[in-house]
Amino acid sequence: MHEINNQPTVAVVILNWNGRKYLEQFLPSVLASTYKNLVIYVADNGSTDDSVSYLNGQYPAIKILSYYTNEGFAGGYNRALKEVDEEYLVLLNSDIEVTPGWLEPVVDLFCRHPDLAAIQPKILDYNNKAYFEYAGAAGGWIDRFGYPFSKGRIFDILEKDERQYDTPTEIFWASGASMIIKKSVFNEVGGFDPFFFAHQEEIDVCWRIHLAGYKIMSCPSSVVYHIGGGTLAKDNPNKIFLNFRNNLIMLWKNLSGFEAIYVLLVRFLLDAISAWKNLIVGKYPYFIEVAKAHMGFMGWLISGKSQSVYPVKRFGPVKGIYKGSVVWQHFILGKNKFSEIIPESN
Repeated sequence: MHEINNQPTVAVVILNWNGRKYLEQFLPSVLASTYKNLVIYVADNGSTDDSVSYLNGQYPAIKILSYYTNEGFAGGYNRALKEVDEEYLVLLNSDIEVTPGWLEPVVDLFCRHPDLAAIQPKILDYNNKAYFEYAGAAGGWIDRFGYPFSKGRIFDILEKDERQYDTPTEIFWASGASMIIKKSVFNEVGGFDPFFFAHQEEIDVCWRIHLAGYKIMSCPSSVVYHIGGGTLAKDNPNKIFLNFRNNLIMLWKNLSGFEAIYVLLVRFLLDAISAWKNLIVGKYPYFIEVAKAHMGFMGWLISGKSQSVYPVKRFGPVKGIYKGSVVWQHFILGKNKFSEIIPESN
């Protein structure tokens, strides 16, 4: 790709599935981006609404990658990104509003850190813009038992953005809602695991990025606003199933030896406690989906698919992993803020 004034090439790739209303609402903010060397793509993941005809009529400058089947987040992006040649890939949800100048600090951070593979902007709640948004907040972490949390979000508790996490720092995972990644590294680590379909696939790919020796950082000076739950509601049974199953698969793939066995045993116990707790209060679908997720993991394990996971290198300690239990810190000790659990982090 050619560069403009030595600017690296950037592709914003919006994966769309029946999201006409979000494209209509949020594409203007993306098109108003001031970064010059930018190409905007919409990858349509087998939509049955009029998304494609709307784009063709209203936005002829946008490149449309249209497919007939819905391959989920993982498979959808894998096939779309094969057709994109820009140096940096911005994976952007259709239900996100970007802010003026959001790309320039991201590209600058990449240029200043050659070993940096992926970046996450600060993600705030579109409907309550003073607060962080669930899907990533100011950058993702994980605890030793595989529970994701974020700078600004512990389980369902969202912090108010008071610029307390405005220093760019290394993180463990960048949200799939707004992730900027080097295409060369995405290809090197094998892309998303298509078996995941959706949920946790971005954490899995970030883990492999770390193991391959690269860094992932937050870029809080780049701000986006996310609606969240645009495709599947938070309490959707399929979402519960995919989150639990994929998280277990991710742990088995990226941990090794005795640690993988120990962590999985603990997770099975903690998941069971969570499932029974929800059953007692009448949330039957939650209990059923957690049980199905455990069976789905075991099915994956004995199917042989676990023997063909992407090979990874392993370079030293991985940043952004909390060595304790965020479940203990939050539910037992009552800590609701990231800074209370990781006090030394900005």
